[in-house]
Amino acid sequence: MRRVAAARLRYCGLDALRGDVLTIVSELLTNAVLHSGSTEIRLTVTLQEGFLRIEVCDGQKGSVQPRPANAHAQSGRGLLIVEALVQEHGGSWGVSADGTTVWCLLAAPGGGL
Repeated sequence: MRRVAAARLRYCGLDALRGDVLTIVSELLTNAVLHSGSTEIRLTVTLQEGFLRIEVCDGQKGSVQPRPANAHAQSGRGLLIVEALVQEHGGSWGVSADGTTVWCLLAAPGGGL
């Protein structure tokens, strides 16, 4: 999935976002795999009106919220990382009304394409 995201960034002329986008994709996909119990997860990366939109859909209704992690915890920081990277790129993130999809918007340098 990371290769798919990287290829999409190249196609859109957004290689400058590669490291941060691949981190976001990894964190969102990991959350979907670990917490949804779903056997089918979809990644979508699109460029819309100057924003790169990343969506991970696991088809399972639920709530997704960052939680503070214990200093000794081995997990629990992924959404905090996503939130920080999204803010750094002038974007936003959220969850679909039915809770099946987590999405992020990142401002595309130069508007992309």
